[in-house]
This record gives sequence, structure tokens and C-alpha cells, in this order.
Amino acid sequence: MGATVIGVDSGTQGVKAVVVDVDSGRVVGRGRAPHDSVPGLPPGASEQDPDIWVSAMNNALREALTDSDPKQVVALGVSGQQHGFVPLDEKGRVIRPAKLWNDTSTVAETQEIIMALGGPAGVLEKIGIGLAVGFTAGKIRWLKMHEPEHYARLRTVLLPHNYLNFILTGERRMEYGDASGTGLMDIRNRVWSPDAAAAVDPGLMACLPPLHPPSEPVGRVKNEFAESFGLGDVLVAAGSGDNMMGAIGTGNVSPGICTVSLGTSGTIYSYSPVPSVDPRGEIAGFCDGTGAWLPLLCTMNVTNVTELWKSVLGLDNAARDELAARAPAGSSGLIFLPFVDGERVPALPGASAVFFGLNRVNFTPAAMTRAVMEGTLLNLGYGLGRLRALGIVPSEIRATGGASRSLFWLQLAADIFQAPVVTLAEPEGAAFGAALQAIWTWRKERGEKVGIETLAGALVKTSGEAVEPHPGHRGLYAERQDRFNALWKRLAPEFESRRSG
Repeated sequence: MGATVIGVDSGTQGVKAVVVDVDSGRVVGRGRAPHDSVPGLPPGASEQDPDIWVSAMNNALREALTDSDPKQVVALGVSGQQHGFVPLDEKGRVIRPAKLWNDTSTVAETQEIIMALGGPAGVLEKIGIGLAVGFTAGKIRWLKMHEPEHYARLRTVLLPHNYLNFILTGERRMEYGDASGTGLMDIRNRVWSPDAAAAVDPGLMACLPPLHPPSEPVGRVKNEFAESFGLGDVLVAAGSGDNMMGAIGTGNVSPGICTVSLGTSGTIYSYSPVPSVDPRGEIAGFCDGTGAWLPLLCTMNVTNVTELWKSVLGLDNAARDELAARAPAGSSGLIFLPFVDGERVPALPGASAVFFGLNRVNFTPAAMTRAVMEGTLLNLGYGLGRLRALGIVPSEIRATGGASRSLFWLQLAADIFQAPVVTLAEPEGAAFGAALQAIWTWRKERGEKVGIETLAGALVKTSGEAVEPHPGHRGLYAERQDRFNALWKRLAPEFESRRSG
């Protein structure tokens, strides 16, 4: 075996690492290590100590390198959960635990920033992207307002993957992709927005690290880190957020392909060669991990919801699918709004889950189970409709995430999205994408002229036949999608009044 690279994916629940052969794209080593969140926090808060990411990364790397020669590793790339806030002091020490992407305790602070920028329209004018509650900007202002003694020590703002890059290289830098999810960057011009930063705090610009393109490496692995793993001279690629790396790992690096990630949360996104600005601010026009853009919708409720439902009925995945299959398509008219943890899009942070349309026919475990699964996909279907309205019309959807291992769920996705759905031979899309970006960066450093689309086209493999939409379900699910959209819009004032009260 020749040269290899490492791809690391640091997520909410743990770290995964893959060792990938540079020439074939074959995964020759795997490792994973779990980690926990800070317990006992108030409702809406979600935090982790960044030290546990480092420990989990080290453990995952050691396991992944068990069956391969560390001296063959030439480059490494890191994928990380987006939007988290890692505050560092002047000596590079973590000031407090990181607030995560799914922390919704910053609603008030996010609204203050939006108003300071002139409302939603002003936000779009300044940065080209709507400011969601989960974005980093609100977390920084939260620190200023709630923990001023900690804010006074702030010298550098990093996101989770940037922090791991800092541990690896000693460099405090940020590439365009993850930076575009902070709410502080003008995504069209790929520069920090002084106006957005000032809306958080007049001195914040001094704490924002230098920006660089994703094709440019961060640096090289520090000697002490390399020696502890038996590594040689290892280049560290820019890396990015998990969705940016997931796009590369699923081959979503050219027009016509869309990726749907079915995990704890749900994302649906597609490649765009030009900035994509949604006038409603619902589709986030992120920058991607290749130098282009990644219009994306994120929902907060997919497998978190189905895991709760499984626990209520005492089901495993196979039993859940078998039970749901007993109910007809459309669940006999039953609609489920899956907003167990509030929702990002539609912007309903105070929403809750709702069964609507229960009657004597569908008041059954089968219909309810199917409705729960359909509801999570109809929620994503709303976002896919927004993408299509913006002119992004995918011919193929590539599914990743834990739920993509369910054939029943894939068929539901094909029916609701009305597009063929395929899965990938490599299930760890974000870690694999980080490895592919590392290969790309390493080859460019050597003077090779290789495009990321060529590289991904050669190394990303799909698995099996595409799951095609059922021809008889097109009209039914189009009608269900309309009803789903109308229902949450009707209930939005009620959700908002409950949150305000």
C-alpha cells in the first residue's frame, strides 16, 4: 500500500476516523470514540467541553491506524459539527464549554443582532444569509450578555473543527465553509462582515481569525502530536463543517446532485457554482468545502424523533419499519409535525410536535409510526421545495446518515422528494469527504493539477440500485406536502405565543 490520508469527523455524539488509500480511495482503517455533552443544563442549552473532542479524536485515530503504517500518512482533514462556539483566551486556552449547533438558548441574542442589522432584510443585505438561532453569532453575544467575565478574556473565536485544527497545527484560522455558518461572514464576497460583527460587539472583529479558501492547507501536524502517533510530516487540509465535508464525501461537488443527511438532525443541500441567496432566508447559502457554494436546509428533527417513538413502543429499527409498512401511504390522512426540539426551518424555535387528523381508522400504532417517519421527511421536503424554487433542481439525491440504512425510509424519501435516491458505498460521508479534501490539498501542494470534481467522481462510489419514486404515490405525497406546509403555517402563531409566554 502506498500513501494514505486520514479523515476525521468530530460530531455531536463522538469522533469517527478513516484511513484512506490515496490512489484507490479504499478505506483501510477505521476508528471511533464516543463523547458526552455537559449534563444538567437548562432547557435549550447544549454544550460540550472541547477537551473531550481532542481525547475522542486521539482514541479514534489510534484505532484507525491499528492496521496501517502511520509513516504512510501524508495528509489529514477534519470535519466538525457546524456553528459551535469555542472561545479561546490570549494563550489559546478554552474559556468555557462550547455551545453547540443545537443550543437554542440564544433566541433573544439572535433577535437582538437581527434588529441591529435592520431586520431580516438587513441581515440578507449585509451577509447574504438568514441568521438562524443556532448560528455562532448569537452564542458570542450570549457570552457577552450572560458571562461578561468570560467575554472579557475572549481573544479568538473558533468553531469545533477549527479548534481541532488548532490542536493539530497551532494555527488559529478559519476556512470559508464553516465561517459562512457563523452569521458573521458575507457569503457572497467571502469576507468577515464588520457590520455583523459590530452588531454582536464593537470589538469582535479583532477576535475573528484570518479566512482562507478550502483548497489552502492550515499547516502541518505539530512534531509532538506526530511523534505520539508515529506519524511523519503530515499536511493538514482546511477541513470544514460536517455538511461541507459530507458534500465532498457523497460526490456532491457539481450541479445536479443533492445530498440528504438523515441523522439526529436532517440536512438537504446541493452544489452551486455561484452564491445562492434565498430572499426568505430559509435556505442557508453556505460556502462549501471546494471553493463554491452549498445552499442548504437544516431541520432539527429526524432520528431524534423516531428514537423517541421507538422507545414509546419498545421497537428496534426493523420492527419500526415492519410496523410502518402495515399502514397505507399517507397514513390514512394522519399528519405528524415532528417539532420535538423546536425547529430551525421553518423558524419555530418554540414549536412542539403535533399529531393532526386522528380518527378511528388511523388511531393505530402502524399509522402513527408511519406518520412519524413521513413527518420528518415532509419537513425536509419543504426545504427541497425551497431549493427548487431557487432554481436548484437535483436529478439525483444521495442519502447518508443512520436512517439511510433503512430501505423503507429510502423509499419514503424517494416518494416524498419525487426523485431517485441512492446510497453510498462509504457510509461515513463527512469523514470520507475530509479525507478526499486532504488528498486534493496534498496533490495540489505537489504541483498536480487535479479538480475536486474529478477526484470525487473517481473515488466516491454509490451502492446498489437507485430507489425510484413509486409511480402511484406522486399525487398523494404532493397533496400531503401541501397539507403539511399549510398546517405548520396555521399553527405558527400558537407556537410563537407559547414561546413568548
